This record gives sequence, C-alpha cells and structure tokens, in this order.
Amino acid sequence: MAAVAGQGARAVARSLAERCGAGERAALARAISVVEDRRPGFRELLAGLAGSGRRAHRTGITGPPGAGKSTLAAALAGHWRGSGEEVAIVAVDPTSPWSGGALLGDRVRMAPLQLDRGVFIRSMATRGAGGGLAEAVHDVVDLMEGSGFGRILLETVGVGQTELGVAAAADTVVLALTPESGDEVQAMKAGLAEVSDVFVVNKADRPGAHALVRQLRDAVGLGRRRSGRTPPVLAAVATTGEGIAAVADAIEEHRRSLAGSRALEALRIARAEARLRAEVRAALEAHLDRVAGDGGFAEAARIVAGGRATVYEAAKRLLTGGGILSGDEDA
Repeated sequence: MAAVAGQGARAVARSLAERCGAGERAALARAISVVEDRRPGFRELLAGLAGSGRRAHRTGITGPPGAGKSTLAAALAGHWRGSGEEVAIVAVDPTSPWSGGALLGDRVRMAPLQLDRGVFIRSMATRGAGGGLAEAVHDVVDLMEGSGFGRILLETVGVGQTELGVAAAADTVVLALTPESGDEVQAMKAGLAEVSDVFVVNKADRPGAHALVRQLRDAVGLGRRRSGRTPPVLAAVATTGEGIAAVADAIEEHRRSLAGSRALEALRIARAEARLRAEVRAALEAHLDRVAGDGGFAEAARIVAGGRATVYEAAKRLLTGGGILSGDEDA
C-alpha cells in the first residue's frame, strides 16, 4: 500500500510541476502547500521544475517592525506591473503562538494587488526558524521561479535589528527604515554597510527623514570604502508611491552590477552550496538518530559525563557505528 501511495504522490507531483510550468496559479498555490508541509512527492515536484532554466531576480525587504515593509513591497510590485513584469511575493510572517499559522497582516496591506493576475502573494509562517525565514522559503521561491515569475519579493518579519536571514535567499537586499529609526541605526552602525544593498528611509514625509538619510549615507560610506561600492540611501513614501521608481531603479542597477561582474552567479552558487550542506547535515543527523536512537546518544552522554571518554571519542564511536566514519578516520 505504501508503494502505491508513493507512486500516486509522485504522479500528482509531476502533474503539478507541469501545470506550474505552464503558469497555472492555482497549481502553484497547491504546489507551495505540498512543499511547505513536506508532503509526499515534494522532492519530485521541485525536481520537475528545476530544469526549466528560468531565473528570477530575488529582492529581499527587511527592517524593523513598523518600517512599512509590506507597503514598500506592494508599491514595488505595482511599479513592476506597470512595466508588464509579473511579480511573486513571499511574506514571511511571525508564527501565531496559538494556531501556529501566519498572521496575515501582509495580505491585508497588499489587498489592492489581489485582483491582479500578474501578482502572486503567499504568506508563510516562520515556525520559529532562525532569521525570520521559514525552512521551506528557498523551495517556495524556486517554485515561483520555475513558474515563470521574473521578479520575486521576499519580505521578512523584521523582528530585531539582526534580522538578516533574508540575505541568504535574496540577490538584492533592501533595508527599510523610518525617520524614527535613529537609535537603531546607531546600534547597527558597526555592521550596517555590510548587510544591505539598498537603504530606504520610508515614511519620508515625517520629520527627521532627511537627517536620517544623511546619517545613513555617512555610515554606509565609511563601511564600504574598501569594497569600492557605496549602496544608495533613498527616501520614499510607499503609501503614495513617492520615491518608489528610484528604489526600483536602484534594485535594477544592483542586479546589473552583479550580472556584469559575474557576482550574481557566484552568489547563487554559494547559496546552493549552503543549502546543500544543510540538507546533507540534516540527512546525516537523521541517519544517526535511526541507527543510534535516543538510547545510543544517552549512553554516550553518560560515558562522557562519567569521565570515561571525551566528547570526541564518543562522537567517533557514534559516527563509526552509524557507518558514517570508518574506524581509522577522525571525526
């Protein structure tokens, strides 16, 4: 029965991949659910789209709560739609502590885009994942890319000033701030220039906006002298569209600079390697859990705690017993 069920899941996955590749939005929504929930056949589904050769530019939008990231994402999507481009948006929301689901505030703020068939919006819950990105977000972006979207926006929860996990999934990172972000800028200044490619002071119609723009330009200018590239610092009012064209131009300029220097290819290779290493580590851990089980690890821990072996010796025994190392290899 299990084999039959597996064959059925694979057949469904192949069908979904074909329909996604043909641009069916309903199929993409279903495919994302399959991948996000890690249902049977999700690997075959991803494999079915992997050979499409399609490549999208991935723009991440991060920043502190209240910076207007959703409104900025919606404004950028509207700008690109005006040029005839199709846009997919992944809004990574805080996980509800009661339901475990995403809080769909982003959907509400992006409501004007919902009726546009050239825009696809998906909210995902963080599920406690580090850096504010759900574990499956990379796969979801791959699905969107394989479905033909040329622009993909990733908006993160922006909880805390170290919310930088978006960089792992994005080609261009936009940091959104508000005129009230001065204290956060001071705290972030040491590493500020290294985390983002475009800086946007949103809600620039508020007092203090121009002062923050000057402060940011000073900070990122100092930080980028060695690299030779100073990221632009722009002012915008996403609710009215003011400054959005300039933000879109800055994102495009960054994309062209990456492509022209082959840095984009290197970035994507590095991203793929990091994902590959993470998957291999997860598979090795799962294998060890199956071989040693909780009892095996507990017994090894007792031996270490009792002073009868070092952590390294005990780890080597577990790895050797699991068939990952031979007896003459070091862990």
